[in-house]
Amino acid sequence: MSKFTYQKLTVKKILVILLVAFILIQFFPIDKNNPAPTPQMDFLNIKKTPEKTANLIRNGCYDCHSNESKYPWYSNIQPMAWFLQDHIEEGRKELNFSTFATYPLKRELKKMQEAAELIEKNEMPLDSYIILHPEAKFTAAEKQELIHYFKTLAEETRLMNTLPTQVEKSEFKIQ
Repeated sequence: MSKFTYQKLTVKKILVILLVAFILIQFFPIDKNNPAPTPQMDFLNIKKTPEKTANLIRNGCYDCHSNESKYPWYSNIQPMAWFLQDHIEEGRKELNFSTFATYPLKRELKKMQEAAELIEKNEMPLDSYIILHPEAKFTAAEKQELIHYFKTLAEETRLMNTLPTQVEKSEFKIQ
């Protein structure tokens, strides 16, 4: 058997093994169940986010950063689905808009500051997400709207966080 024929057989064997492995991993789907939404815990509701801004946040953030993920067609194909599931779990761990009401004020402040900063630096939404979800690509004006919104919320949260400290330090003496 010539070296060329042997290499051809080896390549065929490798391709068959890869095809069989690809078919087999399709039998291990991801869990696409989202936890039931609780409107009184949701960021957009508790912050009374204006509808235009809320739509931007839903389109650019909610698939990975809420319990309202919409699973696209490629979530049925392994190993892409595993990558997607891992990405969603990591996103929810970092910031979950669906459970925002449970965040202590300091975490809330940090998340609003980070959201503004990541959008400003073009780090969010991720480029890999925008490729498959063009509705998540913000215009310059939309980016500025979101940055301003998150910075405003951060400032409001910061003021709420300092108020108790100021009250505790104050002396309320009747003169």
